[in-house]
Amino acid sequence: MLSVRSVHRSFGEGPSAVHALRDVSFDVEAGTMVALVGRSGSGKTTLLNVVGGLDRPDSGTVVADGIEVTALDDDGLSRLRRDTASYVFQTFGLIPVLSAAENVGVPLRLARVPAEERERRTGMLLDLVGLAGHAEHRPDEMSGGQQQRVAIARALAASPKLLIADEPTGQLDAETGLAVMALLRGVVESEGVTVLLSTHDPVMMALADRVLRMHDGRVDA
Repeated sequence: MLSVRSVHRSFGEGPSAVHALRDVSFDVEAGTMVALVGRSGSGKTTLLNVVGGLDRPDSGTVVADGIEVTALDDDGLSRLRRDTASYVFQTFGLIPVLSAAENVGVPLRLARVPAEERERRTGMLLDLVGLAGHAEHRPDEMSGGQQQRVAIARALAASPKLLIADEPTGQLDAETGLAVMALLRGVVESEGVTVLLSTHDPVMMALADRVLRMHDGRVDA
C-alpha cells in the first residue's frame, strides 16, 4: 500500500540546517495500522506530511497505492488527497460554522457526490463514530473527543485507502483518547483502511499492527 524509499528532508542551509528526515525507507501493508513513535523533533510530523503530499522531500520517493506521491504536481496532489489519502490533524481542523454532518460531507461535496448519496454516507459515518445523535451540532457544541470523531468521519467520507493521523489523541484526556484509539482500530478492520499515525501513547502502540521508531530523522523499520 505504501512504499517510502531513501527520503531526505532538510530545513535551512549550511551548518544551521535541520535534517528532519535522513534516508527514511519502509513499507506498509494494506489494511494495517502502523504507529510512528519517537521523541518530539524526531521527524514524525515531517514524515507524515511528506507521505500525505503536504510537503515535498529533498530527495527520495513515496508511492501510495501505486501512485508516486513525490512526482505529483499540485493538481495531482489535490486528487491524491481527494481520492486516496486523508489526513486527521491533532487540532481537529473542523469548519466552525458547519454542523457535524456538514463537516463530514465537505469531501463528498468536493467530489460532487449526489445529495442523496452524500446524506446516506454522512449518516453512516456519524453512526460509525458514535455520533448519530450529534449531526446538527457545531464544533463549539461538542467535546474535544466528539470533534476528533467528526474529524475521523470526515477523513473517511471519500473512502480513502490511506488514513494519516498526526497525534490523533494528543489533545484528549486518557479515557476519550482510548475511545478514539479503539475507533481507529475498528476503522482498519471494518473499512479496510490503511492507517499511518504518530503517537506517544503506549496503548495506541499496543493497538497497532506494527511500530516504527524514529530518532534523529531516521526510522528503525
